[in-house]
Amino acid sequence: MRVLPTDDNDGAGAGAARTPGRKRRRQRFLIFLAVLSLLAGSGLLAGGYYFDSVPTPTDLKLPESTTVYYADGRTPMATLGTENRTIVPYDQMNDSAKQAIVAAEDRTFWTNKGIDFSGVLRAAWSNLTGGQRQGASTITQQYARVAADLRGVTYSRKLREAVIAWKLDDKYSKEEILGFYLNTVPFGRGAYGIEAAAQTYFGKTVRRDAPASQQLTQAEAMVLCAMVKQPEADPADPEGAPGYDPRRNARARQNSIDRWNYIRDGMVKLGYLTPEQAANLAYPDTVKPIDPNAGRSGLDRPTGLVVNHVLGELRQTEPFKGKPDEVIRDGGYKIVTTVDKRVQEAAEAAADIRRDTAPEAVRDQPKNWQAALVAVEPGTGRVLGYYGGDSGTGADYAGWYYDESGQAHGFGQHPPGSSFKVYDLAAAVEDKISVKRHFDSPETKEFPASGRTKGSPAGPIRNAEHAACQPDCALWEATVASLNVTYFELTEKLGVAKVMDMAKRAGVDSMWETVKGNPQPQRVDLRDKPINEVAKRFSTEVGIGQYGITVQDHANGMATFAAGGKRAEAHFVRSVTKGDDKIYNEQLTTADLGLDDEAINQLDWTLRRVKAAQLDNGWDSAGKTGTWQAGQSTTQNVHTWMVGWTGALASAVWLGTTDGKPLKTKNGSYEVYGSTGPGPIWRQFMEQATAALKLDPDKYRFGEPKFPGDAPSTTGPTRPAPANPSPTFSRRPTPSVTPSSPDPSPTPSDPPTPTPTGSISLSPPPSPPPSRTPRPR
Repeated sequence: MRVLPTDDNDGAGAGAARTPGRKRRRQRFLIFLAVLSLLAGSGLLAGGYYFDSVPTPTDLKLPESTTVYYADGRTPMATLGTENRTIVPYDQMNDSAKQAIVAAEDRTFWTNKGIDFSGVLRAAWSNLTGGQRQGASTITQQYARVAADLRGVTYSRKLREAVIAWKLDDKYSKEEILGFYLNTVPFGRGAYGIEAAAQTYFGKTVRRDAPASQQLTQAEAMVLCAMVKQPEADPADPEGAPGYDPRRNARARQNSIDRWNYIRDGMVKLGYLTPEQAANLAYPDTVKPIDPNAGRSGLDRPTGLVVNHVLGELRQTEPFKGKPDEVIRDGGYKIVTTVDKRVQEAAEAAADIRRDTAPEAVRDQPKNWQAALVAVEPGTGRVLGYYGGDSGTGADYAGWYYDESGQAHGFGQHPPGSSFKVYDLAAAVEDKISVKRHFDSPETKEFPASGRTKGSPAGPIRNAEHAACQPDCALWEATVASLNVTYFELTEKLGVAKVMDMAKRAGVDSMWETVKGNPQPQRVDLRDKPINEVAKRFSTEVGIGQYGITVQDHANGMATFAAGGKRAEAHFVRSVTKGDDKIYNEQLTTADLGLDDEAINQLDWTLRRVKAAQLDNGWDSAGKTGTWQAGQSTTQNVHTWMVGWTGALASAVWLGTTDGKPLKTKNGSYEVYGSTGPGPIWRQFMEQATAALKLDPDKYRFGEPKFPGDAPSTTGPTRPAPANPSPTFSRRPTPSVTPSSPDPSPTPSDPPTPTPTGSISLSPPPSPPPSRTPRPR
């Protein structure tokens, strides 16, 4: 008698060699007696069949990986879950894997009763007599083994496995069982189930409704089904027993080829292939290289921070509120984000200052330099690009999110300095204060009502820069020169509450206040209470950017102005589906700031004259720089900003340090400002992103103000209005849907992220106390 295959043998269902009838009957009789005695002794014969439960896939509730996609709904950003698995119903699979797995693992599958009786008896006899533990397993038995978590090669396991398989075969059709099996078994590289394997090894799918070029072929399915025999290398001998992954080493590749040939022969015997088809079938050399991050891609990259925000956002929605994260991660959902891959690539290329693609001004600088960038689509609030750091598992310098416990997590807040003056200016034009109105703008000025006098600890307000118009400047001139004296006076006239209310309505949801006795600023939710009450916690310095805000909020504020004063909620999730079920869809709504066209046009007209905001690609653009100094220093900056917009895209860029120390160049200079640091990042990003979106700049032209009641100044702006403004648009349109992507659904090393001390507190990296005089440039 020949040596029979072991538990995962190549010849499952092939049958044993024939012996003379009398000898064969005698052997079987002896085996039957041995097994009967064994069964009776263990009580498995009766108890096993009648009382052992049958774990079906419904009972198992198999964890199914959730995939996070870019806005196109086709390009994966990350895969979540404890197991990389995507369940595909049997009738939605093409035939490639169905045929290959039967040829590989159980050639009598369609005719057997779920059990290889001879294999079970053989295993029992061998185990009883002290021989090698062995015995063939059908596909049904293999599924039962996985489903019931039956481990080891023992007679008791084989018997229970057989009982469960027998009952499965009684209750379910062969098609159902094969579907259970293909969605359950491991294929190596962390892939569970045939769909995850097809994606992991070939970047394809088993779904029959996919384009033919994207479907798993017969030859490719045979490579995958070969791996079921040994999905991973033996950890005790990875070189000698590497398994069947052809990209692991030369021995594994030969193993794969040998078993592929065995499967091919079986497919001919079963009638799945003709001999001619088999002869023309070539072993595929298109298996993807082994990627340690396969199945978890994106979590350790910059987009991993986007995933944090996606999960934080979904935790606040009705379908997932109050539920553990496993519900999302292991739920088999398709999450489509708002992030446009083209915009994201432009954001990372510009803001990741460790890359060669970053602007020359910020490349190869000290390791403690750090940038953050957020881009928001005007009119929808969709976050199109997000860069808060180079690692999804590190610190997020662009924003914060709710963690699983419901607490605010992250520290993406920074004093905005003069970039916050955009909200002062918007509040002024809302109050019909023309940008041509003149203000007294000396080098320094006392403001007794706000406690800024020569005798006060902070002293009077001073301008960090000079302007040709001084000491009498129009508001637009003071804005371009970023004169602190003018804007402090403007904030006093408007009132702190008015300025904060404008920032809140535009998109700034949180602001960090300085609390006496607390070394770290504390987050205040501006939406939590009436703004008049909240404003009491802040001083007039709010108008010159002393109090921290996030890059994300600032970008959303810019998007509001870019949309003509229509504020939308910044968000990261477009849709969540599972199969054909729609679980969640974004709600696109806007709120009107109340700024009329004249106010918006004056805002645009003024901020387009900021030199750092001018693009070289034909787009109308507006923006503002800002810096904040270290302590009482007048020459060293810790935070630098550039924020702005076109009619189609708004963004905010922060450049600072990870340790709170002043920005110092590799050449030892402290001359780092909004125009020289984040300015180049912002301009490169805006130019590359708008080019990638392939939009027509003529459709997004800014309107021209009429300056009612005030004759235009004869003082020339730094940049004239367009020579040929579009005759069609008095200002850019407000999009109701994203122009960047269609609806995808047809129906130094970073410091550890600090833990917040309370629901309204987020801790930033340690930094010196802020000065009360921002640098304007």
